[in-house]
Amino acid sequence: MAYQAGGQRSVPRPVPESPEAQAYLQDYTTYLEAVPFPSVVLDHRWDVVLSNAAFASLFRDVGPHPTALPGDNFLRFVLFHPDAPSVLGDHEAGWCLPMLACFAAAMERQGHDHGLQSIRRDIAQDPIMEAAYRQGLPHWIRAVGPDALEHDGAVRPLLHPDPRWGATECRIVGDTPRTLQDMGYTRLTMVLRATRPAAAPRRTRAPRRTAGHLSVVRTSES
Repeated sequence: MAYQAGGQRSVPRPVPESPEAQAYLQDYTTYLEAVPFPSVVLDHRWDVVLSNAAFASLFRDVGPHPTALPGDNFLRFVLFHPDAPSVLGDHEAGWCLPMLACFAAAMERQGHDHGLQSIRRDIAQDPIMEAAYRQGLPHWIRAVGPDALEHDGAVRPLLHPDPRWGATECRIVGDTPRTLQDMGYTRLTMVLRATRPAAAPRRTRAPRRTAGHLSVVRTSES
């Protein structure tokens, strides 16, 4: 179960009732473990339903957090965890703003959902994220165009804790079979790209909270 606002655990995620669906998820878990790259199955709230060992390895150095662990809710991790920029390179433009844009679209479609409402409340309580959501996001979408909001095919920087990868990139591949789609799930895989020397040093860990605002938001507006 994903953590929600105030350190409270959310209502348990709906589990498919049919034995066939449960068996499918068990077999899909086995399949996911055979994928060498970080891969995760998310529900419409970005709660993590399934993930593989490569996903856990990518975030193995992430510290504890009451509401935003990457294995609980990936959106919360991107937005609120202070260690997110130490793994997700170009955190603001590469990860935070695209995820905020997807969240805004989800709120338009399913604003009644209690889980989404909880995330929205936490954004509102975070001055940096609230400014980005209300002021920076529309400006950023106009600047980059709608194609930048699509996860599938996007190439984004990563800072992998394994020195064999180090500072690298991944291409995000959205590959969701129909059975998972029917369950309301989405699968994303981060295909690591060996575009830099294997021994490339990692950046110094720099929590996002050292910044007073996101650069997409003018200081006078934040």
